[in-house]
Amino acid sequence: MGMLFPGLILASLYIVYILIRCTLRPEDGRRLPPDENEPTLVRKLWITAVALVPPLALIFSVLGTIILGWATPTEAAAMGALGSVILTIIYKKFSVEVLKQALKNTLLITAMILTILLAGNIFATVFTISGGLIGTQRLVESAQLSGWATLCILLLLAFIAGFVLDLISIILIIIPIAIPIITKFEFYGLDPSQVKSWFCILFLIVIQTSYLTPPMAPAIFYLRGISPPEIRLVHMYKGVAPFIALEVIALALVMAFPAIALWLPEQMWA
Repeated sequence: MGMLFPGLILASLYIVYILIRCTLRPEDGRRLPPDENEPTLVRKLWITAVALVPPLALIFSVLGTIILGWATPTEAAAMGALGSVILTIIYKKFSVEVLKQALKNTLLITAMILTILLAGNIFATVFTISGGLIGTQRLVESAQLSGWATLCILLLLAFIAGFVLDLISIILIIIPIAIPIITKFEFYGLDPSQVKSWFCILFLIVIQTSYLTPPMAPAIFYLRGISPPEIRLVHMYKGVAPFIALEVIALALVMAFPAIALWLPEQMWA
């Protein structure tokens, strides 16, 4: 839940930027030509509201049950799977072949994630047992860096790692090293558990930013695979630059005001 307000800030920044951009340069966001059969605004809102009910119900069956304390994450995941099957039946898309394909895809994704988790845990365990964690902590202490300098270095490492590694790998490699180091410092009078949560939110924002940043920009390469051929990679690089700046603004806001990330979780678990 700590990412809710930072996520809303990012979404708001995106919306404001797009509105300003399209106001100053209407050709960048042309309206669709009017259609004689186009429904009224009220009709559009009604159609949208009705269409949102099934996905929102599915989201609530997973996240809502966790937040309200009705289910554990594992039970909520089962609720989500059951809800997906029910929606498939309602939409008359359910069949044995669809179920087999869903199970196959689930097994493939699960095996991939568990393999990454296994490798990450092996790395973290070997790194800790071999004295790497203690050595890293001593290196930081001997450098006599301030808390803010250490924070910036760790976030920079995460940013660089985001160019070549997926999120789970980065978490399993960097977080076990970074958390014991960063919680030794004091920021804004926060206790170690708050510093840990705050750092993790900053960490996620940085990873998201690295996924958008050229020249690697994994997110852009994913998008390139499904984009029309007339849209070239250089167009995407140019288009993503303002959004990278907005990500940096959001990161700076969360760094300057930790309550943005910490207030909601503290209220929920108080």
